[in-house]
Amino acid sequence: MDKVSVSDINFRGRKVLVRVDFNVPLNDQQEITDDRRIRAALPTLKKIIDDGGMVIACSHLGRPKGKFVAEMSLRPVATRLADLLGKEVTFAEDCVGPEAANVVDKMQPGDCVLLENLRFHKAETENDEEFAKKLASLADIYVNDAFGSAHRAHASTEGVARLFNQAVAGFLMEKELAYLGDALAEPKRPFAAILGGAKISGKIDVIENLIGKVDKLLIGGGMVFTFAKARGYAIGDSLVEEDRIDMAKQIFEKVNDSSTKLYFPVDAVIAAEISDNAQTDTVDIEEIPDAMKGLDIGPRSVELFRDALKDCKTIVWNGPMGVFEHEPFAAGTKAIAETLADLTDGGATTIIGGGDSASAVKQLGLEERLSHISTGGGASLEFLEGKELPGVAALTAKSQVGAV
Repeated sequence: MDKVSVSDINFRGRKVLVRVDFNVPLNDQQEITDDRRIRAALPTLKKIIDDGGMVIACSHLGRPKGKFVAEMSLRPVATRLADLLGKEVTFAEDCVGPEAANVVDKMQPGDCVLLENLRFHKAETENDEEFAKKLASLADIYVNDAFGSAHRAHASTEGVARLFNQAVAGFLMEKELAYLGDALAEPKRPFAAILGGAKISGKIDVIENLIGKVDKLLIGGGMVFTFAKARGYAIGDSLVEEDRIDMAKQIFEKVNDSSTKLYFPVDAVIAAEISDNAQTDTVDIEEIPDAMKGLDIGPRSVELFRDALKDCKTIVWNGPMGVFEHEPFAAGTKAIAETLADLTDGGATTIIGGGDSASAVKQLGLEERLSHISTGGGASLEFLEGKELPGVAALTAKSQVGAV
């Protein structure tokens, strides 16, 4: 990573605007049900505080669409953050204007402030220059530790970074870029990618970017059936994107002309409906009856995938193998997660690309046995597509400043 990092900076006496990702789930009582994203930001915040800097943390929460929504206030997050830091966190009732300025003006070295939800202002998602200037006026230096929002060119991720002499990567951002960047640029081989999820349209750019880069490409999830139909298989009532069938055929051709080996399911778990009580059967992938839906990869596919992965040294996984939220269709996703955990124990580097596959890994309690679980589903996908992330591009390169 060629970006300036928080480890390169002494923040003593400086007010630091830190873009974090505190978009955490809240229940009806406004209680946080999963604080992993808050915990993920702690190393960066503690570094600034320990240096004698002043943390001005800012984040979005939910999609309030530019207006105040009480249920999407970050006030409960300020309380949890204070508990985790073991020190007082002052909550500002707004992220810009007099409310924010008054709180920030009173800060002393080592203090921490959390600003109210950025997305209560429509100008945030519009990357409005004046709004970015108001945010920038609060601080001396900017840190982005919100990889999950780095693919958005918003005021707090892209616009504000342009207004500081130094826009710095936080520890979490640095870790994300290191894992994903190294996986694509200098992977230990064999290098495999496992792609799942519902639709081929959501993964088409990733697939095309990875062909020729990975040694093995394993396809699962609902998008399998668009590929299967492109091969002329009987897919019953399975999910299919008719307008992507020609594209699926082209992908088969590109893979055949590349050094990448494609692994495709050979069987599927089927049912007439998606439910926890569904009656299931397992059939060959090319012979799904008319009224049935393919909803998970079958046991023979699991063994095929396990065999393909057993010698791999770098593995990237994005997207579940089936409708894992329902127990009858969770076995494929569970088997892949457990396989990757075992391979990690054996020295492989395993990277989970956020989103549903990350949720599945967490449900199974396997987080600690995998190399890296990305905090950004959309951001990690765009990274794997080979796209430049606006929030990353805006950060200061070490080559721009020389020795820091």
